[in-house]
Amino acid sequence: PTPGPTLRSKGGHPISLASSVHNWGYIATATKKGPPMHVPRGKVTGGSSAINRAGYRRGVPEDYDAWATEGNDLWSYEQALPFFRKLESDSEPQGDSDGTDGPIVVRHSNKEEWDAAKEAFYNACLAAGFPDSDPESPYSSGVGPSATNTVKGVRYSTAKTHLSQSRHRLNLTLRPNCQVHRVLFDGNRAVGIEAQSGGEAFSVYGREVILCAGAVVSPQLLMLSGIGPADHLNSFNIPVLHDSPGVGQNLKDHPKLYTSWTNVPGMSLRSAGGIQLRYTATGSHIRNDIMINVTSVQGRRINPAMGEHIGRENSDTGPIGTDLVVGLMRPAGAGYLQLASTNPTVQPTLSYNYLSDTFDLQRAREAVLLCIKLAEHEDFKDVLDQRIDPTDADLESDESLDDWMMREVGTYSHISGTCKMGPDSDPMAVVDQYGRVRGSEGLRVVDASIMPDLVRAAINPTVMMVGERMVELIKETR
Repeated sequence: PTPGPTLRSKGGHPISLASSVHNWGYIATATKKGPPMHVPRGKVTGGSSAINRAGYRRGVPEDYDAWATEGNDLWSYEQALPFFRKLESDSEPQGDSDGTDGPIVVRHSNKEEWDAAKEAFYNACLAAGFPDSDPESPYSSGVGPSATNTVKGVRYSTAKTHLSQSRHRLNLTLRPNCQVHRVLFDGNRAVGIEAQSGGEAFSVYGREVILCAGAVVSPQLLMLSGIGPADHLNSFNIPVLHDSPGVGQNLKDHPKLYTSWTNVPGMSLRSAGGIQLRYTATGSHIRNDIMINVTSVQGRRINPAMGEHIGRENSDTGPIGTDLVVGLMRPAGAGYLQLASTNPTVQPTLSYNYLSDTFDLQRAREAVLLCIKLAEHEDFKDVLDQRIDPTDADLESDESLDDWMMREVGTYSHISGTCKMGPDSDPMAVVDQYGRVRGSEGLRVVDASIMPDLVRAAINPTVMMVGERMVELIKETR
Protein backbone atom coordinates (compact mmCIF):
# COMPACT_ATOMS: atom_id res chain seq x y z
CA PRO A 1 0.00 0.00 0.00
CA THR A 2 1.20 3.51 -0.77
CA PRO A 3 -0.52 6.28 1.18
CA GLY A 4 0.65 9.84 0.88
CA PRO A 5 4.29 10.55 1.62
CA THR A 6 3.61 11.91 5.11
CA LEU A 7 2.61 9.62 7.95
CA ARG A 8 1.87 11.27 11.27
CA SER A 9 3.58 9.84 14.31
CA LYS A 10 1.67 9.35 17.55
CA GLY A 11 4.94 9.13 19.43
CA GLY A 12 4.61 5.39 19.97
CA HIS A 13 6.88 2.49 19.22
CA PRO A 14 6.44 0.89 15.77
CA ILE A 15 4.89 -2.17 17.35
CA SER A 16 1.77 -0.09 17.89
CA LEU A 17 1.33 -0.83 14.19
CA ALA A 18 1.33 -4.59 14.77
CA SER A 19 -2.03 -5.06 13.06
CA SER A 20 -1.59 -2.33 10.45
CA VAL A 21 -1.72 -2.96 6.71
CA HIS A 22 1.46 -0.86 6.58
CA ASN A 23 3.47 -3.48 8.49
CA TRP A 24 4.74 -6.82 7.18
CA GLY A 25 4.26 -8.18 10.70
CA TYR A 26 7.05 -10.74 10.77
CA ILE A 27 7.31 -13.17 13.67
CA ALA A 28 10.67 -14.21 15.10
CA THR A 29 12.29 -16.14 17.93
CA ALA A 30 14.03 -13.86 20.43
CA THR A 31 15.33 -16.59 22.78
CA LYS A 32 14.52 -20.22 23.47
CA LYS A 33 12.56 -19.16 26.58
CA GLY A 34 10.66 -16.23 25.13
CA PRO A 35 7.30 -16.13 23.33
CA PRO A 36 7.09 -15.42 19.59
CA MET A 37 8.41 -11.92 18.92
CA HIS A 38 6.80 -9.43 16.60
CA VAL A 39 9.18 -7.77 14.11
CA PRO A 40 7.62 -4.66 12.56
CA ARG A 41 8.81 -3.75 9.05
CA GLY A 42 7.35 -1.02 6.89
CA LYS A 43 4.99 -2.21 4.17
CA VAL A 44 4.62 1.25 2.70
CA THR A 45 6.45 3.78 0.57
CA GLY A 46 9.41 4.88 2.67
CA GLY A 47 9.78 1.44 4.24
CA SER A 48 10.43 1.22 7.95
CA SER A 49 11.36 4.91 8.09
CA ALA A 50 7.60 5.49 7.72
CA ILE A 51 6.63 3.47 10.82
CA ASN A 52 9.60 3.67 13.18
CA ARG A 53 9.78 5.78 16.31
CA ALA A 54 11.64 8.48 14.36
CA GLY A 55 14.46 8.88 16.87
CA TYR A 56 17.47 10.48 15.22
CA ARG A 57 21.02 9.89 16.36
CA ARG A 58 24.12 8.85 14.47
CA GLY A 59 26.24 6.02 15.73
CA VAL A 60 29.44 6.95 17.53
CA PRO A 61 32.54 7.55 15.36
CA GLU A 62 34.12 4.30 16.51
CA ASP A 63 31.26 2.33 14.92
CA TYR A 64 32.17 3.43 11.41
CA ASP A 65 35.91 3.31 12.06
CA ALA A 66 35.41 -0.35 13.07
CA TRP A 67 33.75 -1.00 9.70
CA ALA A 68 36.86 0.46 8.05
CA THR A 69 39.20 -1.60 10.22
CA GLU A 70 37.37 -4.75 9.09
CA GLY A 71 38.37 -4.03 5.49
CA ASN A 72 35.81 -1.43 4.42
CA ASP A 73 38.16 1.55 4.24
CA LEU A 74 35.61 3.68 2.38
CA TRP A 75 33.24 3.65 5.38
CA SER A 76 35.22 5.26 8.20
CA TYR A 77 33.60 8.03 10.24
CA GLU A 78 35.59 10.59 8.26
CA GLN A 79 34.23 9.09 5.03
CA ALA A 80 30.66 8.85 6.36
CA LEU A 81 30.42 12.31 7.95
CA PRO A 82 29.83 14.32 4.73
CA PHE A 83 26.88 12.08 3.89
CA PHE A 84 25.32 12.50 7.32
CA ARG A 85 25.66 16.25 6.83
CA LYS A 86 24.12 15.96 3.36
CA LEU A 87 21.06 14.32 4.95
CA GLU A 88 20.39 16.70 7.77
CA SER A 89 18.69 20.01 8.36
CA ASP A 90 19.55 20.39 12.03
CA SER A 91 17.39 22.78 14.02
CA GLU A 92 20.29 23.50 16.40
CA PRO A 93 23.54 22.96 14.49
CA GLN A 94 26.71 22.89 16.54
CA GLY A 95 29.75 23.41 14.35
CA ASP A 96 30.72 21.86 11.05
CA SER A 97 29.69 18.31 11.93
CA ASP A 98 25.95 19.03 11.62
CA GLY A 99 24.11 19.41 8.35
CA THR A 100 21.91 22.45 7.86
CA ASP A 101 20.27 22.17 4.43
CA GLY A 102 19.51 18.47 3.94
CA PRO A 103 16.07 16.88 3.48
CA ILE A 104 15.86 15.28 6.96
CA VAL A 105 14.70 17.78 9.55
CA VAL A 106 16.35 17.02 12.90
CA ARG A 107 14.62 18.44 15.95
CA HIS A 108 16.18 18.34 19.42
CA SER A 109 14.22 17.89 22.61
CA ASN A 110 14.64 20.43 25.38
CA LYS A 111 14.14 20.18 29.10
CA GLU A 112 11.14 22.50 29.10
CA GLU A 113 9.22 19.81 27.20
CA TRP A 114 9.88 17.05 29.73
CA ASP A 115 7.12 15.70 31.93
CA ALA A 116 7.62 14.78 35.59
CA ALA A 117 8.90 11.26 34.81
CA LYS A 118 11.63 12.56 32.50
CA GLU A 119 12.63 15.29 34.95
CA ALA A 120 12.85 12.68 37.71
CA PHE A 121 14.93 10.40 35.52
CA TYR A 122 17.30 13.23 34.65
CA ASN A 123 17.82 14.16 38.30
CA ALA A 124 18.20 10.51 39.30
CA CYS A 125 20.93 10.01 36.71
CA LEU A 126 22.83 13.08 37.86
CA ALA A 127 22.55 11.91 41.47
CA ALA A 128 23.93 8.53 40.44
CA GLY A 129 27.04 10.24 39.05
CA PHE A 130 26.27 10.36 35.34
CA PRO A 131 27.24 13.60 33.59
CA ASP A 132 24.93 16.00 31.81
CA SER A 133 25.57 15.06 28.19
CA ASP A 134 25.97 17.25 25.16
CA PRO A 135 23.46 15.80 22.70
CA GLU A 136 25.36 17.31 19.79
CA SER A 137 28.72 15.75 20.54
CA PRO A 138 29.41 12.31 18.99
CA TYR A 139 31.77 11.62 21.89
CA SER A 140 29.38 12.56 24.69
CA SER A 141 28.18 10.19 27.40
CA GLY A 142 25.62 10.72 30.13
CA VAL A 143 22.01 11.91 30.32
CA GLY A 144 20.37 14.53 28.16
CA PRO A 145 17.81 15.37 25.49
CA SER A 146 17.22 13.13 22.50
CA ALA A 147 16.49 14.11 18.90
CA THR A 148 13.87 13.14 16.36
CA ASN A 149 13.08 13.58 12.68
CA THR A 150 9.42 14.21 13.50
CA VAL A 151 8.38 17.85 13.61
CA LYS A 152 4.90 18.97 14.75
CA GLY A 153 3.67 15.42 14.37
CA VAL A 154 4.95 15.04 10.80
CA ARG A 155 7.40 12.20 10.25
CA TYR A 156 10.21 12.97 7.82
CA SER A 157 10.43 9.51 6.29
CA THR A 158 12.37 8.85 3.10
CA ALA A 159 9.05 8.86 1.23
CA LYS A 160 8.68 12.53 2.12
CA THR A 161 12.31 13.58 2.02
CA HIS A 162 13.63 11.69 -1.01
CA LEU A 163 11.01 9.95 -3.15
CA SER A 164 8.55 12.83 -3.16
CA GLN A 165 11.31 15.13 -4.40
CA SER A 166 12.19 12.79 -7.28
CA ARG A 167 8.83 11.78 -8.71
CA HIS A 168 9.19 14.22 -11.58
CA ARG A 169 12.15 12.27 -12.99
CA LEU A 170 11.47 10.46 -16.23
CA ASN A 171 13.83 7.65 -15.21
CA LEU A 172 11.90 6.85 -12.03
CA THR A 173 8.87 4.58 -11.93
CA LEU A 174 7.15 3.66 -8.67
CA ARG A 175 4.83 0.69 -8.95
CA PRO A 176 2.79 -0.06 -5.81
CA ASN A 177 1.39 -3.35 -4.52
CA CYS A 178 4.20 -5.44 -6.02
CA GLN A 179 6.27 -8.18 -4.45
CA VAL A 180 9.61 -9.24 -5.92
CA HIS A 181 10.06 -13.02 -6.07
CA ARG A 182 13.63 -13.44 -7.27
CA VAL A 183 16.49 -11.98 -9.27
CA LEU A 184 16.84 -13.11 -12.89
CA PHE A 185 20.28 -14.08 -14.19
CA ASP A 186 21.99 -14.70 -17.49
CA GLY A 187 24.82 -16.91 -16.29
CA ASN A 188 26.02 -15.06 -13.21
CA ARG A 189 24.94 -11.64 -14.46
CA ALA A 190 21.78 -10.16 -12.96
CA VAL A 191 19.53 -8.94 -15.75
CA GLY A 192 16.24 -8.21 -13.97
CA ILE A 193 13.71 -9.29 -11.38
CA GLU A 194 10.59 -11.42 -11.34
CA ALA A 195 7.66 -9.94 -9.44
CA GLN A 196 3.95 -10.33 -8.89
CA SER A 197 1.14 -7.82 -8.59
CA GLY A 198 -2.54 -8.56 -8.25
CA GLY A 199 -1.97 -12.23 -9.01
CA GLU A 200 -0.09 -11.39 -12.21
CA ALA A 201 3.57 -12.38 -12.61
CA PHE A 202 5.83 -10.14 -14.65
CA SER A 203 9.52 -9.43 -15.18
CA VAL A 204 11.47 -6.17 -15.24
CA TYR A 205 14.87 -5.96 -16.92
CA GLY A 206 17.71 -3.51 -16.50
CA ARG A 207 21.43 -2.92 -16.79
CA GLU A 208 21.86 -3.38 -13.05
CA VAL A 209 19.74 -4.72 -10.20
CA ILE A 210 19.95 -3.08 -6.77
CA LEU A 211 18.15 -4.76 -3.88
CA CYS A 212 16.97 -2.35 -1.17
CA ALA A 213 14.49 -4.71 0.46
CA GLY A 214 15.93 -4.52 3.98
CA ALA A 215 17.68 -6.91 6.31
CA VAL A 216 14.90 -9.53 6.09
CA VAL A 217 13.94 -9.63 2.43
CA SER A 218 17.25 -8.85 0.70
CA PRO A 219 18.92 -12.02 2.03
CA GLN A 220 15.71 -13.96 1.37
CA LEU A 221 15.71 -12.84 -2.28
CA LEU A 222 19.39 -13.69 -2.68
CA MET A 223 18.77 -17.22 -1.42
CA LEU A 224 15.66 -17.67 -3.55
CA SER A 225 17.82 -16.58 -6.50
CA GLY A 226 20.59 -19.11 -5.79
CA ILE A 227 23.06 -17.04 -3.76
CA GLY A 228 23.52 -18.26 -0.22
CA PRO A 229 24.81 -21.17 1.88
CA ALA A 230 24.99 -24.09 -0.56
CA ASP A 231 23.79 -26.76 1.89
CA HIS A 232 20.79 -24.66 2.85
CA LEU A 233 19.85 -23.95 -0.77
CA ASN A 234 20.26 -27.61 -1.68
CA SER A 235 17.83 -28.57 1.08
CA PHE A 236 15.18 -26.58 -0.81
CA ASN A 237 16.32 -27.83 -4.24
CA ILE A 238 17.32 -24.32 -5.25
CA PRO A 239 20.08 -24.37 -7.91
CA VAL A 240 23.21 -22.82 -6.41
CA LEU A 241 24.50 -19.89 -8.43
CA HIS A 242 27.09 -18.99 -5.80
CA ASP A 243 27.89 -20.57 -2.44
CA SER A 244 27.82 -17.55 -0.09
CA PRO A 245 27.76 -18.81 3.52
CA GLY A 246 27.23 -15.35 5.03
CA VAL A 247 23.80 -14.74 3.49
CA GLY A 248 21.32 -14.61 6.36
CA GLN A 249 23.99 -14.88 9.04
CA ASN A 250 25.29 -12.08 11.32
CA LEU A 251 21.74 -10.99 12.20
CA LYS A 252 22.18 -8.08 14.61
CA ASP A 253 19.64 -6.02 16.52
CA HIS A 254 19.63 -4.10 19.79
CA PRO A 255 18.03 -6.21 22.55
CA LYS A 256 15.45 -4.22 24.49
CA LEU A 257 14.05 -4.72 27.99
CA TYR A 258 11.22 -2.83 29.69
CA THR A 259 11.30 -2.11 33.41
CA SER A 260 7.76 -0.94 34.14
CA TRP A 261 5.77 0.90 36.79
CA THR A 262 2.24 2.14 37.21
CA ASN A 263 2.02 5.82 37.99
CA VAL A 264 0.76 7.49 41.13
CA PRO A 265 -3.06 7.80 40.81
CA GLY A 266 -3.97 10.96 38.94
CA MET A 267 -0.51 11.32 37.42
CA SER A 268 -0.92 11.57 33.63
CA LEU A 269 2.32 11.79 31.69
CA ARG A 270 2.67 12.61 28.03
CA SER A 271 5.33 14.86 26.59
CA ALA A 272 6.92 15.65 23.26
CA GLY A 273 10.42 15.81 24.68
CA GLY A 274 12.69 12.79 24.84
CA ILE A 275 15.57 11.88 27.13
CA GLN A 276 18.35 9.30 26.99
CA LEU A 277 21.07 7.99 29.25
CA ARG A 278 24.09 6.60 27.43
CA TYR A 279 26.91 5.01 29.41
CA THR A 280 29.55 2.30 29.35
CA ALA A 281 28.78 -0.91 31.23
CA THR A 282 31.10 -2.00 34.00
CA GLY A 283 34.11 -3.82 32.59
CA SER A 284 33.07 -3.15 29.00
CA HIS A 285 35.61 -2.19 26.35
CA ILE A 286 32.81 -0.68 24.23
CA ARG A 287 32.04 2.96 24.98
CA ASN A 288 28.36 3.92 25.38
CA ASP A 289 27.18 0.34 24.94
CA ILE A 290 24.06 0.88 27.09
CA MET A 291 21.15 3.24 26.46
CA ILE A 292 18.20 3.85 28.79
CA ASN A 293 15.26 6.03 27.87
CA VAL A 294 11.93 6.89 29.47
CA THR A 295 8.51 6.32 27.94
CA SER A 296 5.07 7.03 29.34
CA VAL A 297 2.78 4.45 27.80
CA GLN A 298 -0.97 4.09 27.75
CA GLY A 299 -2.41 0.62 27.29
CA ARG A 300 -1.77 -2.91 28.41
CA ARG A 301 1.50 -4.78 27.88
CA ILE A 302 0.36 -8.39 28.08
CA ASN A 303 3.32 -9.79 26.17
CA PRO A 304 6.40 -7.59 26.37
CA ALA A 305 8.25 -9.33 23.53
CA MET A 306 5.23 -8.79 21.31
CA GLY A 307 5.29 -5.11 22.18
CA GLU A 308 2.15 -4.74 24.27
CA HIS A 309 2.32 -2.83 27.57
CA ILE A 310 1.61 -4.47 30.92
CA GLY A 311 -0.49 -2.92 33.64
CA ARG A 312 -2.58 -0.46 31.65
CA GLU A 313 -6.32 -0.96 31.42
CA ASN A 314 -6.60 -0.42 27.67
CA SER A 315 -4.70 1.16 24.82
CA ASP A 316 -6.93 4.24 24.41
CA THR A 317 -8.34 5.37 27.74
CA GLY A 318 -6.51 3.42 30.46
CA PRO A 319 -4.04 4.89 32.94
CA ILE A 320 -0.60 5.85 31.72
CA GLY A 321 2.38 4.07 33.25
CA THR A 322 6.11 4.65 32.96
CA ASP A 323 8.80 2.43 31.49
CA LEU A 324 12.56 2.76 31.81
CA VAL A 325 13.69 1.02 28.64
CA VAL A 326 17.10 -0.66 28.40
CA GLY A 327 18.85 -1.02 25.07
CA LEU A 328 22.04 -3.08 24.64
CA MET A 329 23.62 -1.03 21.89
CA ARG A 330 26.54 -3.23 20.90
CA PRO A 331 25.59 -6.89 21.49
CA ALA A 332 28.28 -9.51 21.06
CA GLY A 333 25.83 -12.24 20.08
CA ALA A 334 24.26 -12.65 16.66
CA GLY A 335 21.32 -14.48 15.17
CA TYR A 336 20.48 -15.82 11.75
CA LEU A 337 17.88 -15.87 9.01
CA GLN A 338 16.99 -18.91 6.90
CA LEU A 339 14.43 -19.77 4.26
CA ALA A 340 11.26 -21.38 5.53
CA SER A 341 9.91 -22.03 2.03
CA THR A 342 10.69 -21.46 -1.62
CA ASN A 343 7.47 -19.44 -1.72
CA PRO A 344 8.60 -15.79 -1.57
CA THR A 345 5.39 -14.79 0.22
CA VAL A 346 6.33 -16.98 3.21
CA GLN A 347 8.54 -15.06 5.64
CA PRO A 348 11.95 -16.54 6.40
CA THR A 349 12.80 -18.02 9.78
CA LEU A 350 14.21 -15.33 12.07
CA SER A 351 16.24 -16.39 15.11
CA TYR A 352 17.66 -13.44 17.01
CA ASN A 353 19.58 -15.43 19.61
CA TYR A 354 19.35 -12.60 22.12
CA LEU A 355 21.50 -12.63 25.28
CA SER A 356 23.14 -15.90 24.27
CA ASP A 357 26.55 -14.36 24.92
CA THR A 358 27.60 -14.12 28.57
CA PHE A 359 28.92 -10.59 28.02
CA ASP A 360 25.51 -9.49 26.75
CA LEU A 361 23.68 -11.11 29.64
CA GLN A 362 25.99 -9.49 32.19
CA ARG A 363 25.60 -5.99 30.74
CA ALA A 364 21.82 -6.28 30.37
CA ARG A 365 21.49 -7.48 33.97
CA GLU A 366 23.49 -4.52 35.26
CA ALA A 367 21.36 -2.09 33.22
CA VAL A 368 18.07 -3.50 34.52
CA LEU A 369 19.31 -3.25 38.10
CA LEU A 370 20.37 0.33 37.42
CA CYS A 371 16.82 1.14 36.30
CA ILE A 372 15.50 -0.22 39.61
CA LYS A 373 18.00 1.91 41.50
CA LEU A 374 17.23 5.09 39.53
CA ALA A 375 13.51 4.62 40.18
CA GLU A 376 14.19 4.83 43.92
CA HIS A 377 15.30 8.46 43.60
CA GLU A 378 13.32 10.95 45.65
CA ASP A 379 11.93 12.72 42.58
CA PHE A 380 10.20 9.56 41.41
CA LYS A 381 8.10 9.25 44.58
CA ASP A 382 5.40 11.54 43.20
CA VAL A 383 5.47 9.80 39.81
CA LEU A 384 5.84 6.04 40.17
CA ASP A 385 3.46 3.85 42.15
CA GLN A 386 3.99 0.09 41.80
CA ARG A 387 6.70 -1.75 39.93
CA ILE A 388 5.26 -4.29 37.50
CA ASP A 389 8.39 -5.67 35.83
CA PRO A 390 10.62 -7.18 36.96
CA THR A 391 8.88 -8.44 40.08
CA ASP A 392 10.54 -8.89 43.46
CA ALA A 393 10.70 -12.61 42.74
CA ASP A 394 12.51 -11.90 39.47
CA LEU A 395 15.06 -9.84 41.40
CA GLU A 396 15.84 -12.47 44.04
CA SER A 397 19.05 -13.61 42.33
CA ASP A 398 21.11 -13.20 39.18
CA GLU A 399 19.68 -16.49 37.95
CA SER A 400 16.05 -15.40 38.41
CA LEU A 401 16.75 -12.05 36.77
CA ASP A 402 18.51 -13.74 33.86
CA ASP A 403 15.51 -16.01 33.45
CA TRP A 404 13.20 -12.98 33.38
CA MET A 405 15.35 -11.25 30.78
CA MET A 406 15.42 -14.32 28.55
CA ARG A 407 11.61 -14.38 28.62
CA GLU A 408 11.07 -10.65 28.22
CA VAL A 409 13.76 -9.40 25.83
CA GLY A 410 12.46 -8.01 22.55
CA THR A 411 13.53 -6.13 19.46
CA TYR A 412 14.41 -2.48 19.07
CA SER A 413 13.43 -2.93 15.41
CA HIS A 414 17.00 -2.33 14.26
CA ILE A 415 17.63 -5.55 12.35
CA SER A 416 20.77 -5.43 10.20
CA GLY A 417 23.90 -7.28 9.08
CA THR A 418 22.40 -10.23 7.18
CA CYS A 419 24.31 -9.46 3.93
CA LYS A 420 27.33 -7.84 5.51
CA MET A 421 29.98 -6.07 3.50
CA GLY A 422 33.63 -6.98 3.81
CA PRO A 423 36.87 -7.74 1.96
CA ASP A 424 37.57 -10.80 -0.19
CA SER A 425 39.47 -12.30 2.74
CA ASP A 426 36.27 -12.53 4.79
CA PRO A 427 34.40 -15.70 3.76
CA MET A 428 31.21 -14.44 5.47
CA ALA A 429 31.13 -11.16 3.55
CA VAL A 430 28.24 -11.14 1.06
CA VAL A 431 28.97 -7.83 -0.66
CA ASP A 432 32.04 -5.67 -1.13
CA GLN A 433 32.11 -2.09 0.08
CA TYR A 434 30.51 -0.94 -3.15
CA GLY A 435 27.50 -3.14 -2.41
CA ARG A 436 28.37 -5.58 -5.20
CA VAL A 437 27.20 -9.12 -4.47
CA ARG A 438 30.07 -11.58 -4.62
CA GLY A 439 29.70 -14.39 -7.14
CA SER A 440 27.57 -12.26 -9.45
CA GLU A 441 27.75 -9.32 -11.81
CA GLY A 442 25.33 -6.43 -12.12
CA LEU A 443 23.81 -7.03 -8.66
CA ARG A 444 24.13 -4.91 -5.53
CA VAL A 445 22.51 -4.72 -2.11
CA VAL A 446 22.07 -1.29 -0.51
CA ASP A 447 20.23 -1.35 2.81
CA ALA A 448 20.71 -2.19 6.50
CA SER A 449 21.67 -5.77 5.67
CA ILE A 450 25.14 -4.74 4.48
CA MET A 451 26.16 -3.16 7.80
CA PRO A 452 29.04 -5.25 9.23
CA ASP A 453 27.92 -4.54 12.79
CA LEU A 454 25.40 -2.45 14.68
CA VAL A 455 25.94 1.20 15.44
CA ARG A 456 25.31 2.48 18.95
CA ALA A 457 22.11 4.30 18.04
CA ALA A 458 18.85 3.84 16.19
CA ILE A 459 19.94 2.69 12.74
CA ASN A 460 17.63 4.78 10.53
CA PRO A 461 20.07 7.73 10.18
CA THR A 462 22.89 5.29 9.37
CA VAL A 463 20.79 3.44 6.79
CA MET A 464 20.01 6.73 5.06
CA MET A 465 23.71 7.64 5.16
CA VAL A 466 24.51 4.27 3.57
CA GLY A 467 22.14 5.13 0.73
CA GLU A 468 23.68 8.56 0.18
CA ARG A 469 27.23 7.22 0.39
CA MET A 470 26.50 4.33 -1.93
CA VAL A 471 25.14 6.66 -4.61
CA GLU A 472 28.59 8.20 -4.91
CA LEU A 473 30.34 4.83 -4.87
CA ILE A 474 28.04 3.46 -7.58
CA LYS A 475 28.83 6.47 -9.75
CA GLU A 476 32.54 5.74 -9.33
CA THR A 477 32.18 2.15 -10.54
CA ARG A 478 29.99 2.70 -13.60
